[in-house]
Amino acid sequence: MEALILEPSLYTVKAILILDNDGDRLFAKYYDDTYPSVKEQKAFEKNIFNKTHRTDSEIALLEGLTVVYKSSIDLYFYVIGSSYENELMLMAVLNCLFDSLSQMLRLGSTQAGGLHELNSRQAWATKNVEKRALLENMEGLFLAVDEIVDGGVILESDPQQVVHRVALRGEDVPLTEQTVSQVLQSAKEQIKWSLLR
Repeated sequence: MEALILEPSLYTVKAILILDNDGDRLFAKYYDDTYPSVKEQKAFEKNIFNKTHRTDSEIALLEGLTVVYKSSIDLYFYVIGSSYENELMLMAVLNCLFDSLSQMLRLGSTQAGGLHELNSRQAWATKNVEKRALLENMEGLFLAVDEIVDGGVILESDPQQVVHRVALRGEDVPLTEQTVSQVLQSAKEQIKWSLLR
């Protein structure tokens, strides 16, 4: 039997998904045309959720794709690659995403001017990410995903570097693109420093 030899490719990630307890999409980024329409994507996401939400394993082969996944409180994180993709590479992306979000949300609870504050339940769950906290900090999620994967190519697998880069990008936001809470926080800081002089 002749072995199939495939050309190596940098395009390792086909999609990154975050679903809630009901299998509904909170975040989805597809890097190729495997599922070109939103209808096909949603059907694929429901299928993935139905096959994985009751199992304790971390890897599944589904519809000719390799799926690595992890759950946390009320969220399910998925990184999808082709069937011949290295599961360890996909798992490195998944762990980097999860750990980055966990650190960013934990930092947000301790730093003034950082991401939104967390309630006491989230503060003790330092290695977990909750739906509510994630929804309040979607901008950090988008930046983190863009730092980890670009166009299906893995750029970074170190969560410390991702958190650092996201923090740098968050500081350089022009006034017109800042959220109301960021503008108010900036105004508070300026008033505080003007009073201390």
